[in-house]
Amino acid sequence: MEKTFFTQLLTPEGARFEGDTVSVQIPGSNGKFQVLYNHAPMVASLGIGEITISQKDGTELHYAVSGGFVEISNNRCTLLAEKAELDEEIDTAETSKLRNELKAKLKSIRQNREEAELELAIAENKLKIANI
Repeated sequence: MEKTFFTQLLTPEGARFEGDTVSVQIPGSNGKFQVLYNHAPMVASLGIGEITISQKDGTELHYAVSGGFVEISNNRCTLLAEKAELDEEIDTAETSKLRNELKAKLKSIRQNREEAELELAIAENKLKIANI
């Protein structure tokens, strides 16, 4: 019997997921890691990437995230994400259009590129996750 732990994925807009999970794969700002039952307590920052939530029935949920924090303690995983979009909810046409606009913008600017580069990384991550 697989052991489970409670996971919450919260954003400023509200809860995106709450329930028992078998594992959660997390894009930490210093690399990916996985949370399983009885994980050691920790707090870490989220990077741009994919959160994969594996449920007891074998289903997996894939979310595109772009920053935030995770706290793990007492078989409870709380993800506080700036934004979290389920793969099937991502508007790939709109995101592709945004990516192309950002690439064009980056070709024409030489200074203060950080914000556009970050937005481009977020858009590319969303497209990668939407096409799983």
